[in-house]
Amino acid sequence: MTTPIWIEAAINGPWGKERQPGIPITIPEIVADGIAAVEAGAAIVHLHVYDVETGRQRDDWELYAQAIEGIRAKVDAIVYPTIPIVGSGYAGDIIGSGRYTHLEELARRGLVEWGVLDPGSCNWTTFAGIPEGEPGFIYQNPGEHIREGMEVAQRHKVHPSYAIYEPGFTRLGAALAKAYPGMPVPIYRLMFSDAFAWGFPPREWALDAHLKLLAEDAPGAPVMIAGLGVDLTELIGPAVARGVHVRAGLEDAPFGCALGNRDLVARSLRLVEAAGGRAASVSEVRAALKAAGR
Repeated sequence: MTTPIWIEAAINGPWGKERQPGIPITIPEIVADGIAAVEAGAAIVHLHVYDVETGRQRDDWELYAQAIEGIRAKVDAIVYPTIPIVGSGYAGDIIGSGRYTHLEELARRGLVEWGVLDPGSCNWTTFAGIPEGEPGFIYQNPGEHIREGMEVAQRHKVHPSYAIYEPGFTRLGAALAKAYPGMPVPIYRLMFSDAFAWGFPPREWALDAHLKLLAEDAPGAPVMIAGLGVDLTELIGPAVARGVHVRAGLEDAPFGCALGNRDLVARSLRLVEAAGGRAASVSEVRAALKAAGR
């Protein structure tokens, strides 16, 4: 029997056209790419929405609602938004009182099942920019922000999608999850990079290091490989062999990627199948998360 592997499509990210020319920016573009990614094999779609005039991320729940409803009108999928990258010019506008205002508004309307929650802070600098004096920035997730997200997730039964940029994120995320027993089980999204000087490169030994820590701190938790500015193709086979899920799409791909989201998802699916897996349906993802929360 083949292993059901969740495939998530991260279709745009915060980059703007200057770093990733192929990303969808307008709501119709986002909807079209989300639908195409699901048709290519994704059960999960992660997206950012934009102020079209400035070309920057704008975390407005009404924009997210348009994108989510547009995708789910045509395909059944888990579709979920990001949060502002505090500390960076890519953060966009924070609408309302805090970083989770839009998630709570969407949850109240029954539009989200997952939400981003990043349990930790870290330095972001590109390897290419270091020789040129690039200062980078600190991606900030203070404890009060993390707990705000936890409370929203607990209150509205939203699964936190943890971005694990550094191993300490796993330790903090697992410890905090135990402090919020009414919160749905988190997904541990292991973040690799070739472009940024944080975390691990996309190597099998690095995957094993993450998994050993997870076995101690969050045994049985759902795990996914992902990243930013990274080529994960060589890591998909080892991930499938370990029952680890896979993310693809233009948010994660090396900057200037010539492929679109449909093609990136299709390529990942081929590699999943070559490794003995198959694309999980969205009903299988939901059932697995329900079982993991028991």
